[in-house]
Amino acid sequence: MSEKEQEPQHINIELGEKEAEGIYSNLAIIRHSPAEFVFDFTRILPDVPRARVHARIIMTPQHAKMLLHALTDNIIRFEKEHGEIPMDGQVAIDTKQVH
Repeated sequence: MSEKEQEPQHINIELGEKEAEGIYSNLAIIRHSPAEFVFDFTRILPDVPRARVHARIIMTPQHAKMLLHALTDNIIRFEKEHGEIPMDGQVAIDTKQVH
C-alpha cells in the first residue's frame, strides 16, 4: 500500500478535567510571522478598562489554514441548522470566499 493509500490514522485525544471546563473568550487577537500564527484569547468586560490573555495558541500557517476551513465548515453546518448568526454591526465573513 502506498503512502497516499494508507488508512487514516486514529488518535486517542485525552481531555483533562481543567481543560474540560473551557475558557470563555469574546476577543481573539491574531498575529503572524512567516513561520507561525499566534492566537491570543481574552475577554472584554463592560466598564473594565483592562483585559488579560487567558490562552495563547501558536500554530503553523498550514494548521491555521486547516483551522479556518474547519471553522468555516462548522459555521455553515451550524447556520443550516440554527439560522444565520447575527453579527451585531460587525463585518461578516463570506464563507463562500474561503479557499
